[in-house]
Amino acid sequence: MRWYGWLGALMMIFAELNFILKIEPFAMFGSQIIWFGFIFLIDALVYARSRRSLLSTNRAQFLLLLLLSTGWWIFEIINIRLGTWHFISEGQPYNLFAPVHVLIATTAIFVALPAFFEIFGLFKSFNLFSQVRLNIRFKITKTFLLSIIGFGVFCLATPLISPKPFFPLIWFAFFFILDPINYLRNQPSIIGHLKDKKLQVPLILMLSGITQGFLWEVWNFWAPVKWVYTVPYFGFFKVFEMPILGYLGYLFSALSLYSIYYSVYPLFRKKFGRLIELN
Repeated sequence: MRWYGWLGALMMIFAELNFILKIEPFAMFGSQIIWFGFIFLIDALVYARSRRSLLSTNRAQFLLLLLLSTGWWIFEIINIRLGTWHFISEGQPYNLFAPVHVLIATTAIFVALPAFFEIFGLFKSFNLFSQVRLNIRFKITKTFLLSIIGFGVFCLATPLISPKPFFPLIWFAFFFILDPINYLRNQPSIIGHLKDKKLQVPLILMLSGITQGFLWEVWNFWAPVKWVYTVPYFGFFKVFEMPILGYLGYLFSALSLYSIYYSVYPLFRKKFGRLIELN
């Protein structure tokens, strides 16, 4: 295993201990420390298995993913209207939008896409689900694609208009809007995988999403600054801070990350060269 994998393991151990010890300023950046440690460790494992990885063979893409991860602020802004989660520090309300907190939160958000790609790469290296195929034939028409895009717009608009009954739909919106557009632009898409009947990528994406989501919630639970949920109707049976049904959102958020990535991928192909693909 490459040296930074061992460094990552030490960073994770230190961050876990500091959830208890709360030594500053490290406690303030505990989320960043543990997630970057995780990324270093998983990247080293991916390289050991496949001889290619983000940090070892494509650092430009890694930097691009860090920058693209800041797009999570879109959801934080939307959440001002939805109010389904809010942040606390040692049990007290925490203003995420205070200037210094924006900086801390942004550096924490940086890890979202790189961590997801690393988890995907590790599962893919084991060739999971390679023999799983779809036995149903789909007829892909422009009417079908436009209907999906329309449903995506509905999923984006209705939670903003009436948050309480429609708030879960926000997690479907970007996937249903962008995936058909990617298909029409001949970019990789989930619709394309349904058409060719190969389910390896969609299944690994969802497995990666639920894995990342579970780790988010585990490490969030112990962090000094963390988010808690105020979810109408579905707030029962919490696993850490997340209601059990909320974990289903991570399945669709994974598909959304895939669709978002390939919606911007062509813009950076020439500048960054051949990127590591999720196919």
